[in-house]
Amino acid sequence: MIDPLKTRLTLVACFGALIAGAAFSQRAPDTAERYREMSAEFERKGLAEPFKGITTNGNVESGLFPIRSTGVSTEPVRKAAEAFLAVLTAEQRAKTMFPVDDPEWRKWMNQHFYVRQGVSFKEMTEPQREAGFSLMRASLSAKGMKLTRDIMHLNETLAELSNDHEFLGEWLYYITVMGKPSATEPWGWQLDGHHAIINYFVLGDQVVMTPYFAGSEPVIATSGKYKGTEILQDEQNRGLAMLEALTEAQRKKAILNFSKTGNNNLTEAFKDNVVLDYAGVRVSDLSAAQRRQLVDLVDLYVSNMDDGHARVKMDEVKKHLDNTWFAWIGGSGADSVFYYRIHSPVILIEFDHQRPANLAKFASDPNQPTRQHIHVVVRTPNGNDYGKDLLREHYERNPHS
Repeated sequence: MIDPLKTRLTLVACFGALIAGAAFSQRAPDTAERYREMSAEFERKGLAEPFKGITTNGNVESGLFPIRSTGVSTEPVRKAAEAFLAVLTAEQRAKTMFPVDDPEWRKWMNQHFYVRQGVSFKEMTEPQREAGFSLMRASLSAKGMKLTRDIMHLNETLAELSNDHEFLGEWLYYITVMGKPSATEPWGWQLDGHHAIINYFVLGDQVVMTPYFAGSEPVIATSGKYKGTEILQDEQNRGLAMLEALTEAQRKKAILNFSKTGNNNLTEAFKDNVVLDYAGVRVSDLSAAQRRQLVDLVDLYVSNMDDGHARVKMDEVKKHLDNTWFAWIGGSGADSVFYYRIHSPVILIEFDHQRPANLAKFASDPNQPTRQHIHVVVRTPNGNDYGKDLLREHYERNPHS
């Protein structure tokens, strides 16, 4: 019998190997075009299956995400989105705005060569850029905004190191708006670019900010325009501290594999319907102190969204804390590379040290994961990525012609 999880892992590893082997430069347009075609094929296959959502057994657990009032205003986000759209030209608005239920929501990909929609910061004027950043500031916490800008800065560092300013750079990030910004009707916006993807759905005063992707290669800039910039070190170090806080018996449950030789993230681009069972150690088996530590680790990721809605999301996470699981792949040494996953009915977080990709030529072993290449993914399982479960409920209550 074919193991579907092993099949998915093999596909992810094969794609990662292909990416790692690609030497992108301005001198290889044929290579760039070939990988653009490959990304388009992944998109076609990824969207061929209707959205269902990430589940543990193929069946969506219902009733997890009711339409309700959170008491946290989304007016600042709506006004910022309206201001952003207002400063665009008619041509820019036409390619930036999509219906709220458009497949564009699912058309995101981390790889730098992916053909994206919307308007990029590169083509924006300074007033337009500031309006775009104002939309991000209204939607994110100060920490989340800094992380996003630092990722953009590190993409410039990567452009310098790889001598590729065609596919890499600070401004190659695109914004699209789904639906019309509204106080009552569903709408949202998306940032899509290399190592930074934000999907931000709004319905009334409810917000869903997943799928969310953050990462970089390198994660610490040792040279160039943005020398000294570093990201995801807390996520790395506090993840390791969580493992270290477990007892020996708990570690035996948490560690799925002591060896990490490839890329382990399972829910990146076009993996909206992954079937992924719970694994590792269950939080109900942890002590009170360990549970608090796990909650704080989850909050490190959730708190990238605006403070009010982050509190709302964390309340949701805590309701399902006993049915939350922590899993680990890799070593536990101070310099080890590893993968960890936090998984519950309402949140899925993946942290992964990845193989070298654009900087493979500088790596001592390009086939082994490195701490200088990190991917982080946050998902809402059971059908509410992109706010789709809320959108479904909204349509049931308010049939649209």
